[in-house]
Amino acid sequence: MLAELTQRKVLAIIRADGPDRALECIRALVAAGITIVEVSLTTPGGAEAIARARTEFDASVLIGAGTVVSEAQADEVAAARADFVVTPAITRGAHHSVELGLPLLCGALTPTEIISALDLGAMAVKIFPAKLHGPGYFRELRAPLPDAPLIAVGGVDVTTAPQYLQSGALAVGLGSPLLGDAGTGGSQSELASRAAAFLRAVADA
Repeated sequence: MLAELTQRKVLAIIRADGPDRALECIRALVAAGITIVEVSLTTPGGAEAIARARTEFDASVLIGAGTVVSEAQADEVAAARADFVVTPAITRGAHHSVELGLPLLCGALTPTEIISALDLGAMAVKIFPAKLHGPGYFRELRAPLPDAPLIAVGGVDVTTAPQYLQSGALAVGLGSPLLGDAGTGGSQSELASRAAAFLRAVADA
């Protein structure tokens, strides 16, 4: 999973108004070339969307669950066969995901939180919200934590995405700047166009 994140560079974050729309977004993103996707559990029926996507796409498409806060949610997404779990912080859901053997991208911001997340067993640490300190923060973190696998999430756009990668992030998580209104009825073709633009932006980073 870590190698795939490093190679593919882009994690798409889907928040939609239901499982049908979430699945539409996944289809558009995969067709455009983004093949690591997180469905946030703030999406009604998010676990259902994950289960349906996991049935529809082969193993090369990685489908994860985001905003996993509770132990019950970790159990739910494990049953849905999520490939990985993403949390906003060091939550009970994060602890239980590790217990279940699910690859964990654990949310953190400070060096203390980063170390705590890695000590917990996180595969990588989601620096959130990344835009609070910007790409330069990743360069600063690299000095004391040169080997920490960090992902930039929160306010990352098509301009700053390559900057985060050049500053030490192994991948970027893209939410609303990528998804736009596609999760609530907006154009799926425009989502695909934004996906292609992001992929071009990070290709040489």
